[in-house]
Amino acid sequence: MVNVTNAGPGRPRLTKQRRPGPTATAQILDAAAELFTTQGFSSTSTRKIADAVGVRQASLYHHFATKDDILVALLEGTVTTALAVADQLVNRPEPAAVRLYALLNFDAGQLLSGRWNLGALYLLPELRTERYAPFRDERQKLRDRYAQLARLVLDDLGIVDDARCGLPFRLVETVINERSDSEAGTGDSAPIGAATIAEAGLRVLGWTDLDAVRASAATLVLQENNGGR
Repeated sequence: MVNVTNAGPGRPRLTKQRRPGPTATAQILDAAAELFTTQGFSSTSTRKIADAVGVRQASLYHHFATKDDILVALLEGTVTTALAVADQLVNRPEPAAVRLYALLNFDAGQLLSGRWNLGALYLLPELRTERYAPFRDERQKLRDRYAQLARLVLDDLGIVDDARCGLPFRLVETVINERSDSEAGTGDSAPIGAATIAEAGLRVLGWTDLDAVRASAATLVLQENNGGR
């Protein structure tokens, strides 16, 4: 006999819960994230996703009308929180170097600690289409916040070099390739951590006094996480 449990709105679940997540939507996203990053987006059907969750394909369509909608939700999840933190950091009174370090450390940590390496999906050709324009816009906003903070750091150093302003954002996204290499067994034995990326993001701008920045940023991040935004 097939074991049927309640999957929330839509049709009943075919099996016991297979994926982590408090809701069917979260479980669908988790299954899709694994399949998209391990088997490829084009090779993954909505039926495969439904099977991985343990729901009927028709039930999946109650939550997401298309496979592209699932990918959009996953991609937006990689930038939404970081952009919210960045929006708050650009308006805080701390030195720009402290704020940029905090953003780098937070963003790199988020990309490194996610259950699946979703940043690897940024290179999908599908992302060039109009369907993904809102995600591209959000990612550009995040890039702009990085550049804004980087420009303030350069101002504090008395350096005029707009070409450097985009480097911290590019550096934080190197953790995506680092993680891909590590998961493939081709990476370094000692993976790069978020703090290393944060320090590199300041060094590439010419900032060398990292001890005070590191200590101040740690306090700032703690305040951010405890609702002090």
